[in-house]
Amino acid sequence: MTIRILLVDDHPLVRDGLRARLEAVPGFDVVAEAGSAAEALEAARAHAPGLVLMDINMRGTNGIEATAAFRVQFPDIAVLILSMHDKQEYVAQAMGAGARGYVLKDAPGKDIVVAIETVMSGGIYYSAALARQLVQPSSQDELTAREQEVLRHIANGESNKQIARELDLSVRTVETHRLNIKRKLGIEGQAELIKFAVQHAREL
Repeated sequence: MTIRILLVDDHPLVRDGLRARLEAVPGFDVVAEAGSAAEALEAARAHAPGLVLMDINMRGTNGIEATAAFRVQFPDIAVLILSMHDKQEYVAQAMGAGARGYVLKDAPGKDIVVAIETVMSGGIYYSAALARQLVQPSSQDELTAREQEVLRHIANGESNKQIARELDLSVRTVETHRLNIKRKLGIEGQAELIKFAVQHAREL
C-alpha cells in the first residue's frame, strides 16, 4: 500500500530535501507540501494524506498546535514530528497533542523511513537519542513489582518461555508485561528493551 505523505516545514529547501529522500523509497508518495499550519490543514483536505511529517518551528501556529488541530479535524491522519528540538518538554507536548512519533532532524535518514513505517503500522516511534533520554532510571518507579521482576529476567537474556517458567506465569502474561514495560518506559523495539534492562539491572 502506498503511504501518502504531507510535508510541513516553513523552509522550502528542507522540504525539497525531504521530498527527494522520501520519494526514493518504494511505497512512499509525497502528495503535498505546506509551509504553515493553515496551509497544512488546507492541503490535508485537498490531498487526503495518510501521514503528516510536521516541523515544530513555524511562523504563526507552531507544529505542536497544528498537531492538535489535526487530531480534531483529521483524526485518521497520523502526525509524525520531525524537529531539531530534543528536549523532553517538546516531546511530551507533541505526543500530548496527538503526534504518533518524534524524530530528530539530525537522525540518520533511515530513521525517518522506519519511523513512518512504524507509525503507519499503528506503532509509536522515537529517535534512539530521544528514547534514551525518556528512559531514565526514575521511570522505573512506574513499573509494578512484577514488571520489575520480568525486567530483571530480561536482563539475564531469558526468553518469554523461560521467564514464564521461572515466575510460574503463562507466556501470554509475560508478553503482556513486556508490552506494558515498553509502553511505560517509552521503548519501541526488543533490542532497546534488552539494552535498558542490562544497563539498569543493578537498580531493579
